[in-house]
Amino acid sequence: MPTTVRTAQGSGIALAIIVTCQLMLMIDATIVNIALPRMAADLDIARTDLSWVVNAYILAFGGLLLLGGRAGDILGRRRMFVAGIAVFTAASLLGGFAPSSGWLLAARALQGLGAAFAAPGTYALIAGNFAEGGPRDRAISILTAATSGGSAVGLILGGVLTDWASWRWVMFINVPIGLFIVALAPRRLAETERHTGRFDLTGALTSTLGMTSLVYALIRVSSAGWSDGQALGGFALGVVLLAVFVAVERRAPQPIMPLRLLADRERAGAYLNMLLVPAAGISMFFFMAQYLEDVRGYSALVTGLAFLPLVAGLLVASRFAPRLLARYGVKPLAATGLAVVTIALTWLSQADPDSHVIGVLLPMVAFGTGMGFTFVPLTSKILSGTTPQDAGAASGLMQALQQTGGSLGLAILTTIFAAATAGHGTAALAEGISAAVGATALFTGVAIAITLAARSRPYGVNPKD
Repeated sequence: MPTTVRTAQGSGIALAIIVTCQLMLMIDATIVNIALPRMAADLDIARTDLSWVVNAYILAFGGLLLLGGRAGDILGRRRMFVAGIAVFTAASLLGGFAPSSGWLLAARALQGLGAAFAAPGTYALIAGNFAEGGPRDRAISILTAATSGGSAVGLILGGVLTDWASWRWVMFINVPIGLFIVALAPRRLAETERHTGRFDLTGALTSTLGMTSLVYALIRVSSAGWSDGQALGGFALGVVLLAVFVAVERRAPQPIMPLRLLADRERAGAYLNMLLVPAAGISMFFFMAQYLEDVRGYSALVTGLAFLPLVAGLLVASRFAPRLLARYGVKPLAATGLAVVTIALTWLSQADPDSHVIGVLLPMVAFGTGMGFTFVPLTSKILSGTTPQDAGAASGLMQALQQTGGSLGLAILTTIFAAATAGHGTAALAEGISAAVGATALFTGVAIAITLAARSRPYGVNPKD
């Protein structure tokens, strides 16, 4: 695919726009967490309903990602990118002015809808604006740092804005950023080629309902347990709908998710790892934030700042990953990164109320470093060699799996945490967190095995053959 942004200055501005969008979307996934207690007090939200402030966003985002990715392929990725950010920005403004819990939840769901149509465009526009190889790998490394580091930045910003201003500013902060992107993107990003055809409406409907049902079930499990009837019903419905979706995609002339993307076993392995690695990463953020705030007694702001060493490790690793990728290839670099992440998670699982702070910060640095060496080659493998008409679908599927993986990981590990937390007090809480964080290492251990076992097969081979 040719590079459509030719000058260094133009490439830099294009990348800045794309990275700013991705950073905003990733920050939004965690910035609200710190503000939840203030939201509950101000809007009289029951503690049992508070999780829906987060989940309303995840449900719409995860459920609509495949549709958003394919819409960009057909209607133009820049067009859908800008439209999605415009919706996200308007929803953020509405959420900041929310006078009631229902208003806030509706705004969060609308944010998720906008994010689902904007997010696939970030990676797809990288593919359309940067030549395959070194330029694209360097752009992916920066985007990866924004993707992974955005969660930590969200925790820091959430603490600052909530403590120094109001919880409403965790919503308002998106407005000037979104307006910046909407204003510059049409002038600085090259539009991708539109591909004529019609939407695979059956595939869009079954994938959206199937993903939404599955994400809802995972969210339900985290609060109601694995024996909950609604959760089990959601899982059953999700599995049936996704099975129908695959059957539809095998026959559709213009599928919303081309199954040829999975013909290359190494790419299919990378996709599967995009389910497992976020399951470990998002869960680590969730439990270690509780460890720092509730076990160690840090404030919300200090808890957010404690993740800065992780971000530093991630930024350094992402900076060097493209060179190592060019020299050693996808499999060695991804396997090494996953090994470092697994060691870091095992190390973090040893934390207790008396652990020295260095014993927590050092494995967090290792975790960030390993993630930088993991996501760059996996993302590069998923996007490399895809035809222009499939780039949006490839990106949408990748991010849908990331969202699903995060929900699945939290659902499983929350159950482990509850079973391992015997009694009350910081010691019992630390024991439960230790068990949950230790279990995350199983996800990355499986990911190592998948990476080493996957063998490449040419893209475009019919998976039915």
